[in-house]
Amino acid sequence: MLTYKKSGVDVDRANIFVNWIKKNVPSIGFFSGFYEINKNQVIVGTTDGVGTKLKIAQLVGRHDTIGIDLVAMNVNDIIVCGARPIFFLDYIAVGKLDLKVMKDIMRGIMYGCKVSGCNLMGGETAEMPGMYKNGEYDLAGFACGLVEKHNIIKGENVSVGDVLIGLKSSGLHSNGYSLVRKVFKIDEQKKYAKFLLVPTKIYVKIILNLLKSFRPNRDIKAMAHITGGGFYDNIVRILPNGMKAVVNKSLWVVPKIFQLIQKKGKICEKEMFRTFNMGVGMIVVVNKNCAKSVLRYLGNEGFVIGEIEKNNKPISEVVII
Repeated sequence: MLTYKKSGVDVDRANIFVNWIKKNVPSIGFFSGFYEINKNQVIVGTTDGVGTKLKIAQLVGRHDTIGIDLVAMNVNDIIVCGARPIFFLDYIAVGKLDLKVMKDIMRGIMYGCKVSGCNLMGGETAEMPGMYKNGEYDLAGFACGLVEKHNIIKGENVSVGDVLIGLKSSGLHSNGYSLVRKVFKIDEQKKYAKFLLVPTKIYVKIILNLLKSFRPNRDIKAMAHITGGGFYDNIVRILPNGMKAVVNKSLWVVPKIFQLIQKKGKICEKEMFRTFNMGVGMIVVVNKNCAKSVLRYLGNEGFVIGEIEKNNKPISEVVII
């Protein structure tokens, strides 16, 4: 049975490292970091990459969507705390500069910035022969957002009975590709590249509009971007101690690409939910009294996936049934 760890990615060890950082830098700990610029406003900052999805893009020579992924992975982390993305910067490292490839990447980045409503402020392109082979490159992104201090959403008001609403993903987004590349042989990666390279969905517009129609922290209690660590490691970030998020997997249909990966790799269900988004790219925790209204507002984009219950342990926990 394949696991993410066997593919070379040790999530548990990474969490140990992150917890060590949090202990030494207490201001770090949410999907993004916060910097108070005055008594009313807070700057929110984050950084992220695309991971080994780049390997698929490089394998098939398609580079026009990977820049969208880069922007999405950052701005989606910005909006979960209620902030509006305001600017983005990129870092591109290459072995040898290929103008066509670089232009394709940048077109994706520019498109992602346009869709998310943030300015592309600049970046760095580093040509490093000897570090990367010809045709190889790596990407990193950096984003900042702005939020009124009283509108910051961190899950502190999450309570028993709150409803978990999932927002559809566009596919795998940008996580789990080291495992995908273990499951699929090279020819299969090429065969399924069309599905594997679907760009990460950008949730900025739908979330910001949601926050204009419903009250932050009263109606919209918390949000989780389902990225590395899947359901288990991301939902737990927004739960107060003593709360349990119960996710009912029968409430939505898992897209076929995830089913194919699980069957081909003989991957257990828990590993799938800890590695992939399983068709749910963003989770919104809402007050049960306005859940129906939120669902009507979201239309086909949103669906109930579970609820918040009291935990018997003095910790936060995610349970999938």
